[in-house]
Amino acid sequence: MFVMTIDQRGSRVHGDRVAELLALLADEPAVRAFERTVGDEVQAVYDDEHAVVAAALRVMRTGGWSVGIGAGPVDEPLPPSPREAAGPAFVLARAAVEAAKSRSRTVPLAVRGFDDGAGRDAEAVLVLVAAVAARRSEAGWVVADAMAAGEVRQEVVASSLGVSQQAVSQRLRTALWAEEQGARRAAARLLALAEGVREDRGA
Repeated sequence: MFVMTIDQRGSRVHGDRVAELLALLADEPAVRAFERTVGDEVQAVYDDEHAVVAAALRVMRTGGWSVGIGAGPVDEPLPPSPREAAGPAFVLARAAVEAAKSRSRTVPLAVRGFDDGAGRDAEAVLVLVAAVAARRSEAGWVVADAMAAGEVRQEVVASSLGVSQQAVSQRLRTALWAEEQGARRAAARLLALAEGVREDRGA
């Protein structure tokens, strides 16, 4: 399982933004949905590593948050609220979010796993993807978001934006969109390894 603990940065300056974050993450396919745990911190539980990657990068794009991901077992049965749950993944998520708060980090995201080496590798990939995305232009985000909406062809995106297919292709290359998709998959695979062996996956 995967536990995500997210803590607001600079809340004394910007005010409490937890309600805003919960609204942003309301449609996330979590096993236990995000909810406020204490102060300006929220937490959720996932069983899908791809969904964890998507949620983490979504929050990084929003900015103003420290993201910690813990990959490992949780105590069963899992209670209705993350606040009532326990287990190694929750301990790892706490360690991860504390690490993410370090002032030496340009990207406030950290991963701690039951398999620590795989967790650190997953962190490295996610941090790199978030750093690249942070440099993306508004035009790049427009086409990237359009492509991420589903099985969309470049010509369809071009038509909807009123630009040429060549322009869309150029924006996607500049935005490193294809590279990001590959890196997201790699991060998800590393998160699955960080979680440790699970018999129900045939591992």
